[in-house]
Amino acid sequence: MLRYGIRERRAFLDQAAIDHRYIYHALKRLEDVILSVGGLILLSPLLIGVAIAIKIDDKGPVFYRQERVGHRGKRFMMFKFRSMCVDAEEKLKELQKYNEVEGAMFKIKQDPRVTRIGRFIRRYSIDELPQLFNVLAGDMSLVGPRPPLPRELKEYTEYDKQRLYVIPGCTGLWQVSGRNDVGFHEMVELDLKYIRKSGFLYDLGIMLKTIKIMVFPNGAY
Repeated sequence: MLRYGIRERRAFLDQAAIDHRYIYHALKRLEDVILSVGGLILLSPLLIGVAIAIKIDDKGPVFYRQERVGHRGKRFMMFKFRSMCVDAEEKLKELQKYNEVEGAMFKIKQDPRVTRIGRFIRRYSIDELPQLFNVLAGDMSLVGPRPPLPRELKEYTEYDKQRLYVIPGCTGLWQVSGRNDVGFHEMVELDLKYIRKSGFLYDLGIMLKTIKIMVFPNGAY
């Protein structure tokens, strides 16, 4: 697991310099649209099959919508395949004491709210595929920091909020570096590292690693 000293954690990013990368941002947006459309077309049989399986499993909704915080604090509804029981949010409070991650996140390995189909689609990150619609809408990018929940953002320091300097992504450096085996503070550092190094080849490398992880999972639960 990564460790970072106080001095490094206090080194803030230059938000103006990030915003002024106009050519990179424009071309990245074009890439997002082309690849997300292509992905939705190629993966349509899988998407339909998963939707049917979820519906058969417990007769509940196929999709799960959740408010997230994106670029510059903009709020949007993020889509996922539903992998938990219908009343998962209501059960969260009683499970908070079992949280296995420090900082502004909640994760437990044996979450009783996860359904049978949910465990499978989470393991292979299939539950994340509907976010391709968020990419098309422009609220997300294929690669970038994961968008936090509003309640998580309330616990962020100004340093942590630098994750919102760029459009959030479906995958990122955190996901290909251990995902749930990486704590909150290490996740922040990985996201800021990505923002510093972001570029077309770097993004491509993360996307290729993500495909590998979907086939050979690295800690998703």
